[in-house]
Amino acid sequence: MKVVLPTPLAEYTAHRREVQASGATLALLLADLDRRYPGIRFRIVDEQDAIRPHIKIFVNRVQEPDLARRLQPADEVLVVAALSGG
Repeated sequence: MKVVLPTPLAEYTAHRREVQASGATLALLLADLDRRYPGIRFRIVDEQDAIRPHIKIFVNRVQEPDLARRLQPADEVLVVAALSGG
C-alpha cells in the first residue's frame, strides 16, 4: 500500500516521500517499512511501541492512534511530523 512520509523521514528512503509497504495492521506495516528502510520505525514509534508524540498517522485521511488498526491493501497511510521551533 502507499505510504506518504514527511520530509524529515525521507532521508531513510533515498529522499522518496512516497513508498510502498505491506502489513495487515499499522504495526506490521511499520515493521515492513523498517525492513525495507532500516531505522525508520524508531523515528515513528518509541521503545514502548507507542506512536511518538510529535508524529501523527492517518489512514485514508483519518487520524489513527492505534497500531493495532487493521489495514486493507488499498488504504493510504500518511505519516505527519509536527514542526517545532520559534
